[in-house]
Amino acid sequence: MKCRACNNKLKFEFADLEFAPPSNSFLKKEELELPEVFYPLKLFVCNSCYLVQVDEYKKSSEIFSSDYVYFSSYSKSWLEHSEKYSKMITERFSINKDSQVVEIASNDGYLLQYFLKKGIKVLGIEPSSSTAIVARSKGINTIEEFFGEDLANTLVKENSKADLLIGNNVIAHVPDIIDFVKGIKIILKEEGIATFEFPHLLNLIKFTQFDTIYHEHFSYISIIFLKNFVEKYGLEIFDIEEIITHGGSLRVYLKHIENKKIMISKSVSNILEKEIEFKLNELSYYTNFQDKINKIKYALLEFLLESKKQKKVIVGYGAAAKGNTLLNFCGIKKDLLSCVIDRALSKQGKFLPGSHIPVYNEEYILNIKPDYIIIFPWNILEELKTQLEYTKEWGCKLVTVIPEFKVS
Repeated sequence: MKCRACNNKLKFEFADLEFAPPSNSFLKKEELELPEVFYPLKLFVCNSCYLVQVDEYKKSSEIFSSDYVYFSSYSKSWLEHSEKYSKMITERFSINKDSQVVEIASNDGYLLQYFLKKGIKVLGIEPSSSTAIVARSKGINTIEEFFGEDLANTLVKENSKADLLIGNNVIAHVPDIIDFVKGIKIILKEEGIATFEFPHLLNLIKFTQFDTIYHEHFSYISIIFLKNFVEKYGLEIFDIEEIITHGGSLRVYLKHIENKKIMISKSVSNILEKEIEFKLNELSYYTNFQDKINKIKYALLEFLLESKKQKKVIVGYGAAAKGNTLLNFCGIKKDLLSCVIDRALSKQGKFLPGSHIPVYNEEYILNIKPDYIIIFPWNILEELKTQLEYTKEWGCKLVTVIPEFKVS
């Protein structure tokens, strides 16, 4: 296996989560009796460019299919984050009605809708038809394709170069990261800027966020890697913000190297220094991660087994991809966890991949009054605490597993 960024031979294994199906491949009832394909889920770190990555066992075209079930608009906090971003970015870079905003992986229009309300021209690029259909219903022009060099060239011919190019939680999902960055270079106007948000590798390791490892995430990114990589293809990081989404992410601002009108912020060197301080550029830093994730696995299993012995009722909340990684790594089935609750209609009535645990709507909580609710999307815990406040009436407790096992 070779590094997808620099072609160096990968030798160093970072984490082994054994075998799992793709985390968003939910099953219908009639599919439960059919064979289900499990793929190796191992992370490697490149000792040359320090890109952390999984091998591409499952093709992206199969993962982001017409049945893709993740819709961004179901999270209130994510919508608030998106609206706040649209206000900030339009003011900071004078994005107006003469500007063209392009978003890669635009999902259901969760973000572009805020630019559209301001009368700004928008274009979404979204390969999953299930989400693209919803975006179009909001009046958002959406192309159902994967972004790369070919599509960028096509859009340039159609006069769709971007003043602002956005990619939130997409760069990690790209198998051909070289083609992706070449596409950015092509589609960005001479003085255009691009912003990308992605979970910070530093936080994944520091807070043992191993449940964010799944087949849809091909890469796990640090600035040590990204700075050198984008410069190789004619782009430059000029600013970085640390944001709280997804357990601690980075918002990276890019421009053409040739664009000297924008100064490089001190934030770039600050983040680099932080990563070097934590030794993200040394292989030794990656060696004890497996032991940490094994301890979390044992703690969760011990809790479930002991609670079952005491006849406690336990459900999960949030049929998120990270929850599926956790459940499959721990080998948890419906004998230990009766169901998972989710507000997304696209997931209700289906079954989790691998574990085959059923997904119900929130009314089910009132029907069975569980003793414990395990929160899988721990990154929106505060939002869910408010949402589930009513469960305190019967003494229900919330459980989180990442970054450490906790009952509250």
